[in-house]
Amino acid sequence: MLGVCTPDMQFVYVLPGWEGSVADGRVLRDAISRRHGLKVPHGCYYLVDAGYTNCEGFLAPFRGQRYHLNEWRQGYQPSSPQEFANASAPPIANMACHGS
Repeated sequence: MLGVCTPDMQFVYVLPGWEGSVADGRVLRDAISRRHGLKVPHGCYYLVDAGYTNCEGFLAPFRGQRYHLNEWRQGYQPSSPQEFANASAPPIANMACHGS
């Protein structure tokens, strides 16, 4: 299942029907290729987790850098610009990607 929601946790898209183990990217490609599938408003991005790649309309954290919320809660300080960017986005991305 793929669920997409706004920052205030309102679902704007749900794609049920995927069972078992399947790559996140495959489900996303299916969602955006459907006739009435997932549409990203022009100039906007959906925050996704590291299981996805950066592409038009989707913004993933920097790979190979820390981005999990529990690491920041333990007092870890970013050691690179990429980690700083990842540390800035997790509260929002966690809402959007929980359970992926």
